[in-house]
Amino acid sequence: MIAVLFLYLLSLVCWLGAMVFFIPVTQTAFTALPKVEAGQFLAVLFPRYYLLGYICGAIAVAFAIFLCATRVPRGWWAIAAFSLVVALGLTVYAGAVVRPRVDAIRTVTEEPNPDPARRAEFDRLHHLSVMLNGGVMLLNLGALLASAVALTPRG
Repeated sequence: MIAVLFLYLLSLVCWLGAMVFFIPVTQTAFTALPKVEAGQFLAVLFPRYYLLGYICGAIAVAFAIFLCATRVPRGWWAIAAFSLVVALGLTVYAGAVVRPRVDAIRTVTEEPNPDPARRAEFDRLHHLSVMLNGGVMLLNLGALLASAVALTPRG
């Protein structure tokens, strides 16, 4: 059981850590590089970021469900498992649906006089992506908190 808990927590903190680390990476990219190059750098980085989320998320979900099924009381483990299932779903949607759409119109925003409608679509999709990733981060924090409560000895 120690190995299961270790792998569960490791996958959860790697997923959460990648999201937290990505915040200064994006800020640094847009500070240190010209806007177009920063956008190109992040366009290359995003697929790897989402792949890490898919892998860590799937592992965390699988182990959270296992822990929910095998540990008593189940309440906090059920909250953690549910939070992670939703977080993984949001991650897959953001990475597999929203990100390709952003990539498809990103180059239009790099033009000197971008089409206002396409620029507005890019801004809308970018905002959606930020909101989805923020939601995933909050759900991960909730799952981590629920796991901590579930692992706290009662007595």
